[in-house]
Amino acid sequence: MIETAFAMGQAGGQAQGPGGIAAFMPLIILFVIFYFLLIRPQQKRAKEHKAMVSNLKKGDRVITSGGIHGTIASLDETTLTLEIAEKTKIKVNRGNVAGLAGGSSPETTKEDTKKDKKKE
Repeated sequence: MIETAFAMGQAGGQAQGPGGIAAFMPLIILFVIFYFLLIRPQQKRAKEHKAMVSNLKKGDRVITSGGIHGTIASLDETTLTLEIAEKTKIKVNRGNVAGLAGGSSPETTKEDTKKDKKKE
């Protein structure tokens, strides 16, 4: 009257998953993708920023990470003094310099502007 029902399954024990390196292949592929899309460009950007900060010199026009524009009045190993307005100077950590702003000094900028006007 009541018959025995058997579930479908593999005979001979548990199912075996992929073994060895095949189990780690998705993780390896994911790491490679992250390396080329995130890690490598970030390292390149950090290297360029470090080179730019180490090559700063007096008279360079810079922008800080806070958005302050100024001209370098003096340099130290860890800090630099920016002239942000006439007779207004502030001290900023070198690492806070986000980039160079245009010409290297106000005098060169004025000369470049005069040359551009003469060409027109």
